[in-house]
Amino acid sequence: MKADLHCHTTLSDGSLGIEETIAQAKRYGIDYFALTDHDTLASSSRAVVLGERYGIKVIPAVEFSCYDSKRDSKTHIICYNPLKPDRLEGLCLRTCELRKKRGKQMAMKVLEKYPITLESIIRYATGSKVIFKCHIMHALMDYGYTTDLYGKVYDELFNPKTGLCADEVSTDMQDYPEVHFVLELIHSAGGIAVLAHPKVFNNFELLEELAENGKIDGVEIWHSSADETTKERLIKTADKYGLITTGGSDFHGFYNHYPIAIGTHYTPDESLKRILREQ
Repeated sequence: MKADLHCHTTLSDGSLGIEETIAQAKRYGIDYFALTDHDTLASSSRAVVLGERYGIKVIPAVEFSCYDSKRDSKTHIICYNPLKPDRLEGLCLRTCELRKKRGKQMAMKVLEKYPITLESIIRYATGSKVIFKCHIMHALMDYGYTTDLYGKVYDELFNPKTGLCADEVSTDMQDYPEVHFVLELIHSAGGIAVLAHPKVFNNFELLEELAENGKIDGVEIWHSSADETTKERLIKTADKYGLITTGGSDFHGFYNHYPIAIGTHYTPDESLKRILREQ
């Protein structure tokens, strides 16, 4: 079975809508699919229905932005197949409100430097209703201030230490919910909690701590950020603690930092069965 369990749509920071993304998954012969938009489950019901139309099994999922206060680090936790998704709605709403606030603050700073309109940014954020950095960059591209989503202008604006919006970027991380709280909430909702792309935020120590204490169910191993050495390290940890091992493209369409297509990475059949609670 081909299972890509990490993809994004216009509901967060992807460039394709729900149906477009699922249709593309169909073209790649995907059997199982998860839309893991940031801090929202808004796509779940519609995605399941559309998946049935296209002959793809869509697994309800959400990627939560979290804060590891012990290490002063950002981390992402993906919740798969929650039995009581309503229990996650409050957290989704609170985090999205935070994202709205920070996004607007960033946009207003950018408008002071570049004479474009707020409406030109919001146009790209319409589906998600939250302004992400990629939406701001897309608008700047429209007005000819850059030809790259990620390059000199992006660094000038969003570098966490020297960028124009550095305060919003750094404060944003620290205002995210504590990772332990998120994990407890996911489990109370009957969801399966997986640590996403540990190398991206250097979450290896956190993974070991969570796994040792039985607080995490799985880890994403097959991801573009992981080289062979990283994969071997993560597989060793997963084997040690009996963790579910997942994989996914982390597809964002036009907004990916580098070219990546749906179906670039897959979740093994055995892990898929555990997420589907078939074993």
